[in-house]
Formats: sequence, structure tokens, C-alpha cells
Amino acid sequence: MRRRNFLKAAAAAGLVSSGLMSVSGRPLLAQAPEGLAEFPKGFLWGCSTSAYQIEGAVTADGRGPSVWDTFSHSYGKVANGDTGDIACDHYNRYAEDVELMARAGMRAYRFSVAWSRVQPTGTGPANAKGLDFYDRLTDSLLARGIEPWPCLYHWELPQGLQDRGGWTNRDIAGWFTDYALLVAGRIGDRAKHWCMLNEPSVHAIFGHGTGGHAPGMTGRANCIKAIHHQNLAQGAALKALRAEGGAKGWKLGTVLSLQPVWPVGGLEANYPASVMWDAVWNRSCLDPLFKGEYPELLAKDFAPLIKAGDLATIRQPIDFLGINYYSRMHQQPDPGGLFGTGYGSPPEGTRRTGMEWPIEPDGLAEMLVELKQSYGNPPVYVTENGAHFDDQPGPDGTVRDGDRIAFIRNHLLHARKVMEEEGVNLKGWFVWTLLDNFEWAEGYRRRFGLVQVDRETMTRTPKASYHWYADVIRKNGVPEGA
Repeated sequence: MRRRNFLKAAAAAGLVSSGLMSVSGRPLLAQAPEGLAEFPKGFLWGCSTSAYQIEGAVTADGRGPSVWDTFSHSYGKVANGDTGDIACDHYNRYAEDVELMARAGMRAYRFSVAWSRVQPTGTGPANAKGLDFYDRLTDSLLARGIEPWPCLYHWELPQGLQDRGGWTNRDIAGWFTDYALLVAGRIGDRAKHWCMLNEPSVHAIFGHGTGGHAPGMTGRANCIKAIHHQNLAQGAALKALRAEGGAKGWKLGTVLSLQPVWPVGGLEANYPASVMWDAVWNRSCLDPLFKGEYPELLAKDFAPLIKAGDLATIRQPIDFLGINYYSRMHQQPDPGGLFGTGYGSPPEGTRRTGMEWPIEPDGLAEMLVELKQSYGNPPVYVTENGAHFDDQPGPDGTVRDGDRIAFIRNHLLHARKVMEEEGVNLKGWFVWTLLDNFEWAEGYRRRFGLVQVDRETMTRTPKASYHWYADVIRKNGVPEGA
């Protein structure tokens, strides 16, 4: 009830969207202080990417098709008919991209492994040439002083497994665990930080509920199955990797998209919709991981899927939690929505990115404090934060993307403030993303990168935000001004 009353009062007063209040009621920085807003010594700076969005080379060296290969080649599924066939050609240009990270001073790189590159049909023996690529990438990173942070799954299931039911088939927990052990067995002597999944609730909602992402399935029941089976696979893999890597010093975690949900307009009538969507988007993965239970609002949905031991398997200790944050979500009732809810407008005056997502850096502060108050203050890394803006090269070829700089800067300032005032356990920051890439159903028309990629030549050109972020890393803090 305390959270509900605060949400209503703060939204009505217009304080949250403007970034003037923290969840504790203390003032938050809307602008940089004079001098330097420093981060703790040892704070980890890096960036994140995903395999299908940048690698390309989709048939090279034995890689099998994934659901995103199938989906992107299906008429009308992706803007402009774009596919990840070439993407950023990172498979062939990874050394150049590692050098870009090193020149910026980054000390960590979260990349995803393409399951179908390792096991072309999703099960069976490892494809040696596929693993060779991640072997080379790992060595290249370490040679430049960058920690590899492999993420085992970022939405690109092998099509062979989708043909067997994919994430709606509970057997996938075993398939995923076998795959995880194959990858860790190859590069786990050097890679010490392991992320199991990327945004399982988002993958379930858009890939299995609304159909806007691969594999294009729809319906509430499929969405619920995909959430539960991803949770189960994650738990099984965590347990297996912990048993395997205890003596190797592995740090095991996972990555969730966590976006505070608010009722549109702060209206009482919209509050139940916001609570339901919070349960689906946030709590359906948080609660079983940290508490061994599903949110009460969804208990009836999950009950038929839960077998003896499932919740114990899912509730595994983790060494860190990665959170991806972009904005709040503003919800209202919608009888046609997947769970009876739908998106509405943020408070009037809220600025937006080029994707029309509201810019609400204080929402990140809210989520970090929520993790402390409700989930034991786990070690947290922001594993994605960034924005698309319609930035174009100037006459001299330079991309002066001041909006992106301001976006990242303000999120960093809000995060630092709650580290200092609320004691949240934030350990590092990974910008999304290094390169302008294949942005899922949006194709190449959306650009989140610190580095521009020419679609014809694949030439990489660092933007102003790249140089700004390099300065942040060098100073271990956010300088005054953009």
C-alpha cells in the first residue's frame, strides 16, 4: 500500500517524469553537478551487443538457422525487409570492434553466443568451427584487457529446436543446460562472468505472446509457457555450471529487463492494469528467481506447468543480476491486450527518444531501490542502457549525437545518486550498444550505437557519444556538461 500511495501522489504531482524526485522522496540530480560525479573505485565500464544483431555470416562454418533467420526472411515481419544475414559483419571484423572497445578504455564486453553456431540444430555434438569463433573473440578481448561476459541466450533459438516446440516444450531446460556446458567447457578457462539469458520476459511476451518478434507465436498460454520454461532452463543451467565451475572462479548471473510500471495519468482506474503488467514483465522472472514463487496475480496461469521441484530448480543463488533499463511503462486497461492491459502516454511534457520511448532516468533509480528493498540488494550491473535518436553525419562526416550523450549521462547521474543515498549495490555499466546494428523487427532504421556502421562498406565511425563515454571511463565519473 505504501508503494501504491507514493506512485499515485508522485505521478499526480508530476515529479517522477521530470526526474525531480527519488523513490525515497530525496531530490535527484536532473543536471550534472559542478566538477565530476565520480563512481566507486573498481566500477566496471563496458558495452553490450548480441550475436544475431551484429555477427552476420549466418551460414558460415556450419552455423544452422535460428528463429530470427526464419522470421526476418518471412514477408512483412521486419521493417524494410531487413535481415541479419550480414548485420555488422562482426564475425569477420571482431578484431576491429575489440580495438574500438579498447581505445575507449572499456574493461568488459557482454556478447551473446549464437546457439545455432555451436549446435546447428540445437542438440548433439558441438560444431567445432562455431566454438572456434568465440575462442578467438575471447582471446582477442583478453589481449586488450577486456573481460569477456558471455550471455548464453539472446533470443535466437536454433530453428531445429523451434520445430520441436522451442520454449513451449519443457524439454528445452535440458537442451539449454547441455548447450551451456558445451560453451563453458570451451572458453570457461578464460571467461569468468556468465549470463544465462537476456530478457526472458520480453522474449516470451513479444516472441510468444504478441507475435511481433521471432518465433512469431501468439497467445497468453504460449507466453506463460515460454516464461516458465526459460526460468526452468536458467535454473538448471545455473545449477550445472555451479557444479562444474566451482574451482574455476566463475561468477554466474542472468539479465532481466526491469521497467517500473505506472498507471496512466496516476488514475485509480488504471492502477490494476499497472500491477498486472508489472507482474508479467518484471515479477514473473524476479519472484521465482529470488523468492521461489510466481506473482499471485499469475499463479493460476503458471500452476498447470509447475511440476515437483520446478520452483526449487528456478530459485538458484546468483553472483550478480544484470538489468536492462530504457524507460518506465505506463499502463491502462485494454480488453484486447495479452493480459488485459495496454500502453498509454507518460505524463505530459515527458521527452521521448527516436523510438518514441519516454525518457525517464529516475525510473532506473526507482528500480534499483526496489531491488534493494524487495530482493535483498543483490550485486547489480546495468547491462543495457542507451537510446535510438535519428542522428546523421554532419558535413564533415562527424555524428554529433548530443541527445544520446544526454540520455546516458542522466541515467548515470540518477544511478550514482541512489548508490550514494540509498546504498544500492550497483557494480558496473554496459552501454547498449557498441555498433549501429540490426534492431530486431525495426531492422536497420533504428540506431543505438556509439559507433556508426556504413551499411554499404561496413566502415566503423565513432560518434561523439563514443568519445564522451571514453572520457567517462577515463575519469571514472560523469563530467559536468554534455
